[in-house]
Amino acid sequence: MDTIKITITDRDGEVHAVDAPTDMNMNVMELIRSYELAPEGTIGVCGGMAMCASCQCYILEGEETLEEMGDEEEAMLSEAFNVKDSSRLSCQLFITPEMDGLKIELAPEE
Repeated sequence: MDTIKITITDRDGEVHAVDAPTDMNMNVMELIRSYELAPEGTIGVCGGMAMCASCQCYILEGEETLEEMGDEEEAMLSEAFNVKDSSRLSCQLFITPEMDGLKIELAPEE
């Protein structure tokens, strides 16, 4: 299995350097859930459909490695709370080898 490192700062400010598989078509929201970095039921409420913004995160480093934001993601973020210029929905960030070294911070719960 091919893995990269992604650094995730949880909602309590704790920093986690985690291994992320690049060969499983996983997104960052699923990675956060698999490492239990957010309480169950507080992230990915819509199941990763870009319909709730519960998985909103801030890109701290590595924005240039990400795919461009899609229309659904942009529309959801336009209605979300605590949005910053660096906001993305982690459910829309599919893990690729290019994302090695990505650093994100989970947005506060609404």
